[in-house]
Amino acid sequence: MSTTILRGGRVIDPAARTATIADVVVRAGRVESVSTEHVSIADATIVDVTGMIIGPGFVDLHSHVHSIAGQRLQAFDGVTTTLDLEAGLMPIDVAYAEAAAAGRVLNYGFSASWADARGQVLAGVTPTAQFHDSAALLGIAEWQRSSSPRELSAWLRLLEGELSAGALGIGVLLGYAPRSDPAEYLAVARLAARAGAPTFTHVREIVELDPTTPVDGSREVTIAAAETGAAMHHCHVNSTSRRHVDRVLENLESARSAGSRVTLEAYPYGMGATSVGAAFLAPDRLRATGLSPSSIVMLGSGERIADERRLAEVRALDPAATCFVEFLDERDEADRARLRRALAFPDSIVASDAMPVEWEDGRTDTREWPLPAGASTHPRTAGTFARSLRLMVREHGMWDWVEAFRRCSYLPARVLDEVAPAMRAKGRLEAGSDADLVVIDPAALTDNATAADPVRVSSGVRHLVVGGTFVIRNGELDQSAYSGRAVRGEPR
Repeated sequence: MSTTILRGGRVIDPAARTATIADVVVRAGRVESVSTEHVSIADATIVDVTGMIIGPGFVDLHSHVHSIAGQRLQAFDGVTTTLDLEAGLMPIDVAYAEAAAAGRVLNYGFSASWADARGQVLAGVTPTAQFHDSAALLGIAEWQRSSSPRELSAWLRLLEGELSAGALGIGVLLGYAPRSDPAEYLAVARLAARAGAPTFTHVREIVELDPTTPVDGSREVTIAAAETGAAMHHCHVNSTSRRHVDRVLENLESARSAGSRVTLEAYPYGMGATSVGAAFLAPDRLRATGLSPSSIVMLGSGERIADERRLAEVRALDPAATCFVEFLDERDEADRARLRRALAFPDSIVASDAMPVEWEDGRTDTREWPLPAGASTHPRTAGTFARSLRLMVREHGMWDWVEAFRRCSYLPARVLDEVAPAMRAKGRLEAGSDADLVVIDPAALTDNATAADPVRVSSGVRHLVVGGTFVIRNGELDQSAYSGRAVRGEPR
């Protein structure tokens, strides 16, 4: 059995909050030892990483990348485990089986899809475990309504079945059904609490953006956590809070201080992405939140929506079509500072909300590398983690490297400890931990993806190891590496 020694790097273990010059010995998919002494093992492969930083690979709790192409982009961003927990897929068994059959570069997993379960019961739409089909659901009004008692029981049973089949919690796209009865959300939280599984919520609109909302979206998460004891994860606090992020963060901190099990995530972009048929992009809703049709840019074509008439047209033509939404102005220092405060908030987790890679001819995946011309996605797919570290470590000094790995590796892995004990060996760098590792050149680390060139990979990841296998070595992708493994929840 082969042994690899990563020699002489600065080893970050965010669990112990240590940074030490050491040798890391990898064998049989695990870290065998971390030694400050020079390690000598016969026939071992030696990789000199002097001057580099070694840490546990990044764990992305919020990625809609279900493709080899997309996972390769995330690999160059330092990600070793990529999970779709905000939206999820259904049926969960089909989602895992199809990913395993195709092969995956990175570790992968899914939550139970609240939207798909509701869509099946309320709108008669049979889920397919395909992200594009789930995205198309977002433009269908019928599933967004409140449920009758019988309907509520029916889709809660579907979610319970998905948890029994190994889903990593419940993904709740509440922002896409913003007028549904808040009592239904509490019912989901009670189910999650009974099952010992976390929820991952795209919250409904906050009161500043919609004074008529049934309940402030961020407060709803904290209310549910307090009333049920469930572990509640608030997705992309930066995009749902916009210029009111400080008030939202204060509310979340109060809930956490009171003992509620609330976690949160952020990404470092002022531009989001979603399906153009989303409820909150309807012309009247858009006006109410201070945005305009020109805040929307269509993925692929680059069309900036001219007016409400054109917005109605594209929503009717293909409600699942991906678009960018400019909710903060990254040219404005005040807005850039808001993004940094969301990342700097105590225990805020970095998560990408990575989007599928698409081509105009309809392709959504390829094994070709480099990617064929014409690929489109949000730049956060390729650049979230490198951009976060560039901003927070190198440029603004708001994190040291130990804290950076806490936010990108350790804390996200801990969100899943209860539902998926296999995660307990991830997000750490110690003897016995999984050999999911990233080796970074700290001077070179930066994001390169832009809206104009969204698939330009990040710089500075010298090596990436998934399950003990090199996916990236000396900055080059191993195109034969498909070492990603499923992360599944224990049956609940």
